[in-house]
Amino acid sequence: MLNIGIIGYGYWGPNVVRGFTAIEGAFVKAVSDTNPQNLKKAKTLYPHVLALPKAEDLIKDKEIDIVAIVTPVSTHFDLAKMSLENGKHIFIEKPFTRTSPEAKELIELAKKKKLMIMVDHTFIFTGAVKKIKQLVDDGVMGDIYYYDSTRVNLGLFQSDVNVIWDLAPHDFSIIDYVIKNKPVAITAHGMDHFNRGHENIAYITIYFEGNMMAHLNLNWLSPVKIRATLIGGQKKMLVWNDLEADEKIKIYDRGVNVDDKEGLYKLLIDYRSGDMWSPRIDRTEALKIELEYFVECITKKINPINDGEAGLRVVRMLEATNESLKNKGKIVNI
Repeated sequence: MLNIGIIGYGYWGPNVVRGFTAIEGAFVKAVSDTNPQNLKKAKTLYPHVLALPKAEDLIKDKEIDIVAIVTPVSTHFDLAKMSLENGKHIFIEKPFTRTSPEAKELIELAKKKKLMIMVDHTFIFTGAVKKIKQLVDDGVMGDIYYYDSTRVNLGLFQSDVNVIWDLAPHDFSIIDYVIKNKPVAITAHGMDHFNRGHENIAYITIYFEGNMMAHLNLNWLSPVKIRATLIGGQKKMLVWNDLEADEKIKIYDRGVNVDDKEGLYKLLIDYRSGDMWSPRIDRTEALKIELEYFVECITKKINPINDGEAGLRVVRMLEATNESLKNKGKIVNI
C-alpha cells in the first residue's frame, strides 16, 4: 500500500485527492493547504485524512510514499526538492517548474535518490489523444504537415502566470507525446490588455524538423469556450473537438496529391476528398488512468512517459515562447 500526501486543495487538488482515493493500492493519508477553508472541505469529504496547514509537516511524514504537488508553479521547485530529499516520489502539476535549470536539478536529485517524478500532463491519458497517437504511430495519417490548436475561453485569469503558462502546456505535452518531429524553434506574440503583467491572449508558432509546423491560439478573453485541434497529414486529416460529447475525433480522407511527372514547372495538383469516419474513444477519466499508471510505475519500477524529462521538454518550450514574446515575436531556437 502506497501512502499519498496531497499539497494544495484549491482548483485541481480535490480531483487529485478523489482520484488517488479510488485507486487500489493507494491510501490518501494527508492533505495540506494554507487556506483553512480548503482544509475544512477536505476533512468534511474525507474524515480519515490528516488536514495539515504546513506542507513541511506532510513532506516529513515518514509514512508517506508519494507527495502530489498541486500548487502554483512558483512553489513547485521548493516543494518538489524538499519532497525528494525526504525520500518521496512526486506527482507534480503542470508546468513542471519555472525554469529548465530547476527541472534539471530535480531530475538529477530523483535519479540520485532512485525516486519517480510524474508531471501531470493529463491530456496524454485521454482517450482522444491516445487514439490520435495510435493513428500517427500506425501511419494512418501519413507524414504530419501541421498541428493547429484553438484553446480559448472567458477566464479563468491566473494571478501568477500568463495565458501561455496556463494553457500552452496542454498542447506542448500533447505535441511532445504524439508528434515524432522534433521542435526546433518558436515564435510568439501576445497582449496584456489590463496591465497585470501577464498576457491574456497569445499566438504561438512552432517550427519542427522536416516539413511541419504548429500554431496555437490561446485566449482568456473569448466569449465562448473552444477546444479544437486540427492535424493535417499526408494521407488523412483530423479534427479533434474536446467539447464534443460523442464524436470527439473525426478523420477525413482528404488531402492534396502533387504529381510532378510532367516536368518541374507543370505540377498537377489533385485535391482528394473521401469519406469521414469517427473512431470509438475510450471514455475512462484521464486523471484516473494517469494516477493508476503512476502507482503501477512505482510498484513495477517503470519510468513513466510523462516523467521529469518530458516535463523539462515542455518547460524549455515555455521558456523559448516567453523569450520570443518579450522580443516582439523573434524566432527563438529550442
